[in-house]
Amino acid sequence: MPDLIHDLVNDRIQTLHREAEEQRLIARVMRVQRARRRVQRANDRLREALSRQV
Repeated sequence: MPDLIHDLVNDRIQTLHREAEEQRLIARVMRVQRARRRVQRANDRLREALSRQV
């Protein structure tokens, strides 16, 4: 019985580690997406400003 409890605890720990890694990956993806949107908006503003100069 103690082995079963030990295995269950280890499985839960591994699951928590996997879930934490998934959350870190999601956070990184979201940061990249926000950065891309900021770059796109900056490019749009630059293009607009340059078109007004010509």
